[in-house]
Parts: sequence; structure tokens; C-alpha cells
Amino acid sequence: LLLLTLSSGAMGAFGFLIVFCLIFDSRSLACGPGRGFGDRRRPRKLAPMSYKQFIPNVAEKTLGASGKSEGKITRDSERFKDLVPNYNPDIVFKDEEKTNADRLMTQRCKDKLNSLAISVMNQWPGVQLRVTEGWDEDGHHLEESLHYEGRAVDITTSDRDKSKYGMLSRLAVEAGFDWVYFESKAHVHCSVKAENSVAAKSGGCFPGQSQAILEDGRRKYIRDLKAGDKVLAADEAGQAVFSDFLLFMDYDTKTQRQFTVIETAEPCRKLRLTPAHLIFIHNSASEVIVTFASKVRPGNKVLVSEDTPGLLSTATVERVYTEEHYSSFAPVTTHGTIVVDQVLASCYAVVEDHKWAHRAFAPVRFGHRFTSTFLPEKRQNLTCQRDGIHWYAKMLFHISCWVMDAQSFHPLGISNLN
Repeated sequence: LLLLTLSSGAMGAFGFLIVFCLIFDSRSLACGPGRGFGDRRRPRKLAPMSYKQFIPNVAEKTLGASGKSEGKITRDSERFKDLVPNYNPDIVFKDEEKTNADRLMTQRCKDKLNSLAISVMNQWPGVQLRVTEGWDEDGHHLEESLHYEGRAVDITTSDRDKSKYGMLSRLAVEAGFDWVYFESKAHVHCSVKAENSVAAKSGGCFPGQSQAILEDGRRKYIRDLKAGDKVLAADEAGQAVFSDFLLFMDYDTKTQRQFTVIETAEPCRKLRLTPAHLIFIHNSASEVIVTFASKVRPGNKVLVSEDTPGLLSTATVERVYTEEHYSSFAPVTTHGTIVVDQVLASCYAVVEDHKWAHRAFAPVRFGHRFTSTFLPEKRQNLTCQRDGIHWYAKMLFHISCWVMDAQSFHPLGISNLN
């Protein structure tokens, strides 16, 4: 009777309580990734970066770091509106030009800088973060410098104690800058990816034109799935089942994203999914394991559906490449799996542990069973979702950050959640 009287807000709070207990229950954490995952996280001792060291260990303008330059931004540029001022009182801006240009930066750069400012005050009480160079409109840097786009800052501490700069560099890495370089004895250089680059590569989804297989054998576009649909999936034993569609973890009708394409020859199948999405493959011992789509290579074996509905078999990956498509959707089913374009994939992304993710979505399955039994007229509302990441998925991510190491997450998977 109590459950019947719960409002939607109370149901959300109830779900939070369940997932909180689920995540911190030692039995649930026993299978989690990483050493000592079930134990309380101990503070990690940070090591200062070495002079001239850069992280990640690739060139700044490569895909694995901040990415290529997209051209200078001037005050007359259309893109100038994308720069935002930073008036954080905990940051000292040198502002040599007296134009406040150093305060202008992209939103991503601002977010990382504000996070670093907190870390600096915690590391050295009474000391603040100092920015010596931000957006540059005067041409003081090399032609393709990210300073011209508001994507780079040069930083020191407010006391200008050079002995602190190695640790300052490490704190910048921890704050989430996409590339950090202990460039000189006078400052540390930090930069971030372009806003559209982050959106294009992040998340865990399928393009909208991908298709699921319904119980009656019909195909349906992923974007058109609704409450009540049963789609082809697989159970824990790897057997084909038809599973209830629950909701979209991510629903984006506008953004152009980069998708990994996994193609098999016999039978011919082609699955498109974002790099941070999980997929099932057979290893050399014929065991089914879960990995990120970005790790799949030719020669791996994936599970595909036969032309006869309800049967799954293995197929060898022949090609892996990338494509770009507009719109992306991340459906969740009761079994946590789904066959998309006749290839079996997980419903989950970002963390390379399908079982952990499936346990974490137990409250969603509980809510589905509850509404199906007691409030069937409300089921349709569960899948009515505006563009964006579902609140529950965002909440899980932030809770996970407390209990898991950063290495547990796919870097492209969390970019749009930071």
C-alpha cells in the first residue's frame, strides 16, 4: 500500500536508496573491476610530473589528447560567442593586456580550470591557482596554438613557487585536462578538446537508423522503440530471449557522433556503436567476454542472430572502421542486452563490466515490474524522454566516481558527463 501511494519523486528517491545499497553492498562489489574494489578507497598519493613531461604521452593536437586545431577565434568570429568568461574568485588572472582576454575560454576549459582551482587550495592552503595566459587575440603563439581558440591556459601558483609546478601539473591531470605539459620552469601548459569533438566521440549509443528485432519478427528502428516492445536479446547463458524495452539511457536526435563499425563476412553483419559501448566477443578459450567497441579487432568473434529468429551463433570480425552519423540512442532492456542490426551487444557503456552495470540498473527493472503490475497506464511515460542522458544514468556515473578508479572508465565515454 505504501508503494502505491509513492509519487514519482518518491519513487526516484526510493530507487536511489536501492542503488546506493546495491553499489556499496560488498557482495555486489565482489565482481567489480580493479584491485580491492570492495574496500573503501584509500587516498591515492600523487607523484609530481617531471620537467618537460606531458600527459598523455602523445602530441597535443592528436586524437588521444586535445585534438586538432579548429582555427583562430577573433572577436569578430561567429565562434567568439562560444567563449565564456571565468570570474572565479579563487583564480588569479595575470591579464597583462588589461582586456580580460585571459578570462575567456571554452566551457570545457573553464570547468577543468575551476576544478583545478579547488585542488590547488586543498593541496596548499593559502595558495591560489594563477593563469598567466588564456585566450590569445594578439598572435603571440604559434600558428595553430589552442590559445587562439580558448582551449589552452598557462598556469602557475599565486606564490610563484617553482618547486610546486611539478605537483601543479599532476593536479591538472587529475582535474581532467585533456593534455598537460610541464613546459617550462615558469609555467605549466594545459589544454582541452574542442566542445564538438567531445560530443562527437562520447557516450555509449547506436545510431537511430539501427534496427532491433521484435518478438513477431518485424524490424524496428532503435529510435522508435516504445514501452511494451519486446526485442531480441540474450540471457546470462547466452541464449536468445525476447526482452522488455525499458527506457533510453541516452537520447540524442541532433549531435553528429563518431561510431565504430564492426563488420563480419559470414554471415554478413554490420554493427555501428560508439567506441565506449560494450560488446560481447568470444576469446581464444571460447569464453564470452565483454569489451569496449573500440577494442574490437579483425579476427575477434562476435555473436550474431541467424536468419531464423531466436538463434545466435558466432561470426568472425572482418573489418573495423569508423563512420559518422547524426542522432544516437542507448536502449536498456530487462536483460541488459540487445541484438542490434543482428549483432548482440550490451545495453551498457563507459565501464568495462557488464555484470556490474546490470546490477546497478536493478532499481529500473524493479520500477518497470511495479508499474507493469500496478500502474500499467503509466508505462508509456517511462520512455517519454527529452534529448540528453537519463538522470538515473548520470547519477550512477557520479556515484561510481566515488568508488572506482578513473582507469575503470572509457575516456570517451565520460567526456560528456564531466
